[in-house]
Formats: sequence, C-alpha cells, structure tokens
Amino acid sequence: MATRKPGRARIGEPTGVRALERGLRLLEELGSGEALSLSELARRAELTPSTTYRLLETLRRRHFVDWDELSGLWRIGLRAYQIGQAFCHPNSLSSLALEAMQRLVARINETVNLAVLDGAEAVYIQQVESRQMLRMFTQLGARVPLHCTGVGKVLLAWRSEEEVRQLLGPEPLVAFTPHTLTRVDAVLQELERVRRLGYAVDREEREIGVRCLAAPVRDATGRVVAALSLSAPAVRLPERRLAELAPVVLETTRDLSLRLGWQPETAPLPVDQSSPT
Repeated sequence: MATRKPGRARIGEPTGVRALERGLRLLEELGSGEALSLSELARRAELTPSTTYRLLETLRRRHFVDWDELSGLWRIGLRAYQIGQAFCHPNSLSSLALEAMQRLVARINETVNLAVLDGAEAVYIQQVESRQMLRMFTQLGARVPLHCTGVGKVLLAWRSEEEVRQLLGPEPLVAFTPHTLTRVDAVLQELERVRRLGYAVDREEREIGVRCLAAPVRDATGRVVAALSLSAPAVRLPERRLAELAPVVLETTRDLSLRLGWQPETAPLPVDQSSPT
C-alpha cells in the first residue's frame, strides 16, 4: 500500500482544511505566551520548517503572530489577543461570572476560579485572586485533570457513567499525590458523593498543600456548564472551614445559574439527561 507523503492532503480532504488545521496548531503552540524559534515550532507541530515558515508568514500578515527580527523568535500577535477577548464579551459565561466571583472573594478572602470542560480536561477561564499574602494562582487557559480536582469532579458528576469512563480513560489514572484516586470505580463513588452534597472537594489530590471546594454552574436547561471553585493552602481549609464555606459557594453558583436562566423548579436534571448505572 502506498504511503502518503508528508505535507500532502489526505484523499477527499480539502487542502485548505489541512492548512487551517496546521495554522491553528501553530497558534496553540504560541498560545502559552512563550516565544519560539522556527525550528522549535516545526518540531512541536510535526511539520517541515518550510511549511511552518509559510504558515507563520500568512499568520504574521494577518497579525495573528509576530516575528522578532533581532532574536528570530515567533510569538502570539495582537489579532489573536483581540479575537480571544471576544470570549470576555459582556454576555459570555466568564463575564457573567466575574461579578459574582468578586463578591465571593470579598466575602471569604480566598481565590476563586471558574472552569469548563474541554475534551477530557477542565480549563480555567476566569479567576479572582484573594488578598491573602499566601494565595493560589492559576493561569487562565490552564488545563487540569478531571479525576483529582474539585472543578473536574463537578464537571463529571452529572454525566452518565459511560461518559465518565470514556473521559477518564484507562486505569490506573495518574497519581499526582498519595491522595489521588487512581481507580475509576473509586472516582465514580466520589462523584456519587458530589451529587449528594452538591459540591466537590479536592483534598490535596492534585497538589500537596492545596485544597479546593467546587460547585456546579447550570444553564437554562439545568445542564452543568461550568464549575466554580475556591482554592487555598490546606492549612486554611480544614474540614471545619470547608463545611462553613460550602453553603456560601453554593449560594454563589445558584445565583449565577439563575442569571443563566436556570429554574430550580425544573432542575437539576438527573445525570446529564441519563441516570448513572
């Protein structure tokens, strides 16, 4: 059987689509804010240097990337930033949540994050930091696993068991600390507890010394579309304080869900429209 040559479009696949995929891959590599050389970008995107250069030049002409002539490095451009800002439109989830998050931080003085599901990971899309000297910080756009984070557990809890297993993938799950649940059945039991309580807790499962408490944000259909969490050093979040803060966080997510059109009399739904087995 003939081997497809590198750089050639697959049969039946428009060449423009292939080029678009490659260009987006380059933008993703530059999206972390790191300036990269042509050769490094080509290596990461698994492209030839000549193809990488042609794509970057197209992106540069449209101001999606910039090239520093002195260093020879490529970085994300102003146009990419401008388009990304559309996600912060006044009617977007992150913007609607910001005011509620600011009120919550003013009340509890701990860092608050908002995350959504993207593929098999949770992605942070909004953050309000506390005024504490020692405080938690998460870069917007950072991706975290689902099985060992408060936001991840919330984003999984109201989904079917079949979908949860698919999202978690094969066992054993990655153990980040001695407290991480590495068996899917153990995670499913934890998700049952999350549904019963209405919130999730990360007890140093992702990082030693850090605890989180997260609750669901629902849309007009009752579907969980985001998770709002507070995070703090474990010494500031003992079990007693977690129990005290849970109703405060739930009150915030309830108010935000109402703003998104959620109607308590018709929600919450079971497990994302199909009950767990």
